[in-house]
Amino acid sequence: MAGLREKQKADRRRRILQAAGELFRSAGYDHARIEDIAERAGVSVGTFYNYFGNKGDILLETVSMEVEEVLEAGNALVAEPPGAVPEAILALILSYYEHSLTYLSKEMWRTAMAVSIRAPETPFGQHYTALDRRLSTQVCAMIAGLQARGLVRAELDPQAVGELLFNNLNMMFIEFTKDEAMSMAALTAAVERQVRPLAAMISAPPAG
Repeated sequence: MAGLREKQKADRRRRILQAAGELFRSAGYDHARIEDIAERAGVSVGTFYNYFGNKGDILLETVSMEVEEVLEAGNALVAEPPGAVPEAILALILSYYEHSLTYLSKEMWRTAMAVSIRAPETPFGQHYTALDRRLSTQVCAMIAGLQARGLVRAELDPQAVGELLFNNLNMMFIEFTKDEAMSMAALTAAVERQVRPLAAMISAPPAG
């Protein structure tokens, strides 16, 4: 019975998250009402509050779900980098971008970013910042791994290089979310244009 109850709870939580995501996309985050989310999910408003305190809690969980999945995919790329330095770095960055709109719209990303900046000391702001740091750490791990394979110049600080790359990909993603007309193809093309020369500069010279 305990297993069945847990399964039912997980199903209700999934339905609420899915319903909220659909409404955030169609009506906009600010205009989506908790009553409408509950109705679409097939639960009462009281049940909604058993799982989430407000819309912000749903948004944060959705962001967390997004980042956890890209981190998991990124771990495989860090462990087995595809190709030389430019290809490996771009594979990691583009894996972040390609998954970024799976659960969130551009408007949802803008809202999450705004909340984290406006209220950095809140649980939402702190958790959002922690997720960003984990992504930055993964980019640094990619550079360190490439350096350990002799592909990145030995004299370079892999953390500094990784942070530089992450800061750029993060800023470019912010620009992407600010511009509703900007396509994913335009974003990836712009970042590839920026990353390739940097990757060439940090690549170790050929042996011999």
